[in-house]
Order: sequence, then C-alpha cells, then structure tokens
Amino acid sequence: MSSSAKVYPLKFRPRFVEKIWGGHKLDTVLGKPLPTGKLIGESWELYDFPPGVVENSDQWVSSEIANGALTGRSLHWAVQELGADLYGSISLSGQHGQFPILIKFLDAREDLSVQVHPDQTYVDANPSAHLKTEAWYVIQTDPRSRLLGGLKPQITRNEFERALRNGTVDRLIESVSAEAGDCFYLPSGTVHALGAGMLVAEVQTPSDTTFRVYDFGRINPSTGAQRKLHVEEALQCIDFGASGAVKAVDVASSTLVESPFFSLHRRTLSKGTQKLEQERPCVLIVVEGAGCVRTGDDWVPVNHGEVVLIPAAARAPHVEVDAGCAWLEVTFPS
Repeated sequence: MSSSAKVYPLKFRPRFVEKIWGGHKLDTVLGKPLPTGKLIGESWELYDFPPGVVENSDQWVSSEIANGALTGRSLHWAVQELGADLYGSISLSGQHGQFPILIKFLDAREDLSVQVHPDQTYVDANPSAHLKTEAWYVIQTDPRSRLLGGLKPQITRNEFERALRNGTVDRLIESVSAEAGDCFYLPSGTVHALGAGMLVAEVQTPSDTTFRVYDFGRINPSTGAQRKLHVEEALQCIDFGASGAVKAVDVASSTLVESPFFSLHRRTLSKGTQKLEQERPCVLIVVEGAGCVRTGDDWVPVNHGEVVLIPAAARAPHVEVDAGCAWLEVTFPS
C-alpha cells in the first residue's frame, strides 16, 4: 500500500560481512569505518531478504535507512509502506516481494573460491536456491590483479570433474587481467572467482546462493578445516556450452550492462547538473569524487563509496557536482 510519507533519496547503513579472504580496503579506499580486528570482505549496501535466507534469520534482513525522516526504518518497510511511490512499475522479486537488487562492495585480499550461481532451471527444481546474475565494476586493484571467469574453449563436464579430483580446475578457467574502471558481466551459470587485490562494486539479483566448486585447498583458520564445497550442485549449474573468457565491457560506452534483471550505466560529470531520466526507481553508486542528489526540495550529499536509492515518485531527480564525480546508475526493466 502507499503511505503519505514523503519520498526522498534514501541512504542506508552498510552491513559488514567478515570473510577469510577479506581485507581493509573498504576503510582505506572507500573510507568506511570497519570493526577492528576483523577481515571484512563484503559491505552490503542495499539488500532485502525474507526470513530464513541469510544466516537462518527468523526475521527480514533488510537495509536500514540512514537519512531523513525515515531513519531507522528498513528497506522492506519502505517497500510495504511506500508501495509504488518507492518501486513504481518494476516487479518485486519472489513470493515475498523483495526489492529486486542487491548491491555490495567486495574487498578480496585473497582469491575467492571458484564458484557458480544457479540459473532459473536449477531454481525451478530447487526452491531453496535463488537465481543470481551479477556484474562487477572494478574500483581499485593491486598490480597484476586478475580474475577467473568463463571456461576455456571446449571444456567438457568430464574434463572438469577430472580436474576437480586432481586439484587443477583453475587451469580450465580463463584468467582475465583487470584494472580500475573495468566492468564484467557474470550471468548465472558462469564459473568465476574474484582475484586477490581487487576492490569491486557488485550489482546482482537478490540472492545469497553460491556453490563453491574449488577453494585452492584453503583452510579456515577459525575451524582448522577446509571450507565446504558444493560440487554436485555446481556441476548442475555450470553452463558448459558458454566457453570463453568473460569480457571487460567497453567503458567508453556509458551503458555497461543490459540484462533481463537490471541495467548498469557509468556517468561522469566534472561540474554542474545532470538530470536523471526516471520513471522507475534507480540506484546510484559513487565510484569517484562526490556530489549531491536533489529531488524537489530535498538535498542529499553522496560521497565516494556511498549508495543512494532514488524512489520512483521522487520529483525531478538530478545530480549536482562541484569538482568531479563518477557514479554507476542502476536501473530496472518494467
């Protein structure tokens, strides 16, 4: 239902997730105040999950609004109470009505596991799994950083299974160099691993379903054991017909990704005002500099590493910049 509450650009409190491969770049590069003594691999910036999906929670796990009159309310509260004023004509996700995007920053101090996410066919047969298609925008890298993405040509399932048994599966996956400003699109079914030294913004469908197929023999220091793998599930999801390395999108084009679930654009402005063409909600992720978002009489500053959701009913949304800003703009199909 729709509420009488006024809509305005919404910012959220990040949710920091400890990972054995995490580091400190969310603080040193993006300026986020991290908890001390922990390796933080993920900062969840915009998320909305029903009970039971994240850490077996018995409640919704949903972003907390951090600015304006709705401070302290959750994103899911806004979905329910603001209704179409928030999400316009876009379709919500799943039977529970989730907001249809998940946005994170990832800091890979070490290589992530080789993994795959389920496609719609797997999800239809396994209701506890959730489809996951994603894109990575590279914010910062260490020298010689690379990612693994896509099978090498003509790799079969049998070859892949043999490589799993002898611990050489990473040799069957394309190694792709990466640098700041690159963008990679990873549809469900793509075998991939984020490489050590990379800090990325991740835009994805709202899913936390990941099947690890290979983890470089890594030991979890808190348990003294290797992390759990999901080989059988992964083999059912890998698209063995889609060989070839994932490609960096040409950043000369402002449109980075067009998918059935979201579109991703890169915008830059040295100074002045840029109107946001909007009939549906959009999300801005600031990747360089700073600026502010105005909608009607509302003025919300946004800095490097911050995310803002602009509701569908916000009036005349535009970005104002004094000294240079670049941002990713996430939009949705109707």
